[in-house]
Amino acid sequence: MTGPPHGPRRPTSADEILQGLDPEQHAVAAAPTGPMCVLAGAGTGKTRAITHRIAYGVWSGAFQPHQVLAVTFTARAAGEMRTRLRGLGVPGVQARTFHAAALRQLQFFWPQAVGGAPPEVVAQKAPAVAEAAGRLRLRLDRPALRDLAAEIEWAKVNLITPQGYPEAVRGRRDGVAGLDLTAVSRVMSTYEDVKGERHVIDFEDVLLLMVGILDAHPRVAGSVRDQYRHFVVDEYQDVNPVQQQLLDLWLGGRQEICVVGDPAQTIYSFTGASPRHLLEFPQRHPEATVVRLVRNYRSTPQIVQVANLVLGAAARGGVELRAQGEPGRAPRLTAYSDDVAEADGVAEAIRDLLGSGTMASQVAVLFRTNAQSAAVESALAAREVPYLVRGGERFFSRPEVRQAVLLLRGASRGDTGNAPLGQVVRDVIGGAGWSPQAPSAGAASRERWESLEALANLADDLSVVEPEMRIPGFVTELDRRATEQHAPTVQGVTLASLHAAKGLEWDVVFVIGCSEGLLPVSMAEGAARIEEERRLLYVGLTRARRDLRLSWAASRGAGGRAGRKPSRFLQPAGTLLGLAQGQGGSPAHKAPRAPRRPKTCRTCGAALGSAAERKVGRCDNCPPTYDEATFERLREWRLEVSREQNVPAYVVFTDATLTAIAELTPKTTAALAEIAGVGPRKLELYGADVLAVLAGQDVVPISRKNS
Repeated sequence: MTGPPHGPRRPTSADEILQGLDPEQHAVAAAPTGPMCVLAGAGTGKTRAITHRIAYGVWSGAFQPHQVLAVTFTARAAGEMRTRLRGLGVPGVQARTFHAAALRQLQFFWPQAVGGAPPEVVAQKAPAVAEAAGRLRLRLDRPALRDLAAEIEWAKVNLITPQGYPEAVRGRRDGVAGLDLTAVSRVMSTYEDVKGERHVIDFEDVLLLMVGILDAHPRVAGSVRDQYRHFVVDEYQDVNPVQQQLLDLWLGGRQEICVVGDPAQTIYSFTGASPRHLLEFPQRHPEATVVRLVRNYRSTPQIVQVANLVLGAAARGGVELRAQGEPGRAPRLTAYSDDVAEADGVAEAIRDLLGSGTMASQVAVLFRTNAQSAAVESALAAREVPYLVRGGERFFSRPEVRQAVLLLRGASRGDTGNAPLGQVVRDVIGGAGWSPQAPSAGAASRERWESLEALANLADDLSVVEPEMRIPGFVTELDRRATEQHAPTVQGVTLASLHAAKGLEWDVVFVIGCSEGLLPVSMAEGAARIEEERRLLYVGLTRARRDLRLSWAASRGAGGRAGRKPSRFLQPAGTLLGLAQGQGGSPAHKAPRAPRRPKTCRTCGAALGSAAERKVGRCDNCPPTYDEATFERLREWRLEVSREQNVPAYVVFTDATLTAIAELTPKTTAALAEIAGVGPRKLELYGADVLAVLAGQDVVPISRKNS
């Protein structure tokens, strides 16, 4: 949460809406009419401010909820806005993405403006681009087709036609996919022909067609303007020319608009986004009120200080954050010898964090390029740390989630209400693979289980807010969340690119690859691109709430030439990060690698398939070689520790690690440290106790040790 604390109770008056807001948020919310420009820094509570502005306008009688259109850029953000507005007692407000709002209008007005059924919207451009290239006898591979599709998208949102493309970009772009500007123009033109023959449109066409209809049909424009009389645009720094043109047509010269954005978070210029619309808003609307949200409620003062220093003058019209939180851990920059060592070091640190009670869902690893993810995934999997790759399959599209929702839908009539909602949900989704205990091995199995566990936990949470909710209501809520892409929290460390991390936050954030060539990325040329890379790093830094850890690697592969240097962007904060001015940071070191695991069963010699088998050194088909009484003592000890620390038992040690300890029966701390799953932190916390249990000694509970 960003902003002063507030409870879940719905307001009962307009004045109550304004309570608990800071002075700047109050200034936004208390003026619900007229043009307003809100320059909102990271973590300053902008969503809180604008939702309270809308709610205050409704509660005070300034406008009706159905007259408001709140526009943002992602379905998740729109869903979050709708959820907050419902909590403020104004459920009738429309909160949508630009594309969703335009598509809804296009489908409604197409029959009267054009005639017939509206065309279908294609999800991907690549097939039509490939056909267009084929008609022109161009042989292009998949990366080239993706680049062409992206160029077509960029041109369309910048209102550049295929015929005008060569002249519009000459001197600024050198063509795409090895094609000259004229060839790209021909592909663009043929792509439009292919779509026309198929009677389909792409997502950019949705905006362009709606702009055309509103411009050419005054009656349609009048109908839209009569419906929506007040507009709020979030993330306004990301608006592109066609979206701005659509917004202007929606407004029709009126002044009832509030825009919110941060020039320092402009990181999508490659899609046509520009902060120009935000920065020039006061000139286009001379009567506009300008409010700056500067109080950062998300991050510790130490994190805010580093972020401000890294950003420097790149804000250009933005705000300098002022931390409001309690002091925390100082961010540091760690140097590693190579990328694998960096991944291992980060994974080891994450395992220690989870062992100390940090929830996996509150940890993220951020990187500049998606290729950096593989080494981290491997390192986390080797340590059996659950993780989720953001930007992969959407939560409600996962097979196990679809199956669970189907089972819940079928069980709706059988819910008698005799058991708590969470218990009933768990009983039902057991058919989709949920179990009371998380799988002890296998990243894929663990990820599936975490998805189902998230549904069960959501049922628990909803039953607290709405005690009368049963399975039918829960299914309805899941359907709503699926439409809004409002996924529940899934336990797993998040791996995400810096672009994908925008709008999100975690307690602990690792930003890896903080070196020249990655930040800024090597393909970034020119001052404008370099400064956007700086803003991208700033976005990553401001995702962290209480713990920010930066790292870089001197070389790509083990034993490679140490040719990399720390990112130039970190130099302004070098003293705080332990980076000597003009130097390469602290000496690169090798991170502790995961213990080497056997590849064959020590009993039968068969190849070991799963991580759990390799950890134990025995295949599942062979009988255990541990003493059952010893294993039971270890399990009882683990259960007592997990209860005392209020964490799941697997956080102490997984079943596979416990089995390995029982089978190998280490006699010394050094021998215990060789077992996979026993890192330095767990060795420090539990090593003496484990050796005592193995020796048959009584172990004093932690609570009595500390009393």
